[in-house]
Amino acid sequence: QVQLVESGGGLVQAGGSLRLSCAASGRTFSSYAIGWFRQAPGKEREFVAAIAYGGGITYADFVKGRFAISRDNAKATVYLQMNSLKPEDTAVYSCAAARVLVTTTFQYEYWGQGTQVTVSS
Repeated sequence: QVQLVESGGGLVQAGGSLRLSCAASGRTFSSYAIGWFRQAPGKEREFVAAIAYGGGITYADFVKGRFAISRDNAKATVYLQMNSLKPEDTAVYSCAAARVLVTTTFQYEYWGQGTQVTVSS
């Protein structure tokens, strides 16, 4: 089992930056890819970025060049650096664990509770 806890959300002005953290516990962290998803009010959850244990990375098109995902396996933590934030980035951001590097929600087995990101215009 993997337990995930997100942190780092908050209120930021458009153009600003935030760094989200996803801290994992459980002995099998190294077996999982970690993904970030977001869900805005009234919208479906959508994929943002994911990183495999070995470092392979994939991003949603709408965050390329603005967001960067990284992981520190020694700390069992995955980060999402978000730059040039826009009001449309406002959402609850959640991290999740999957056996392989994928972008589809249903393939992620474990989920954190999420952290709110609000970008003001």
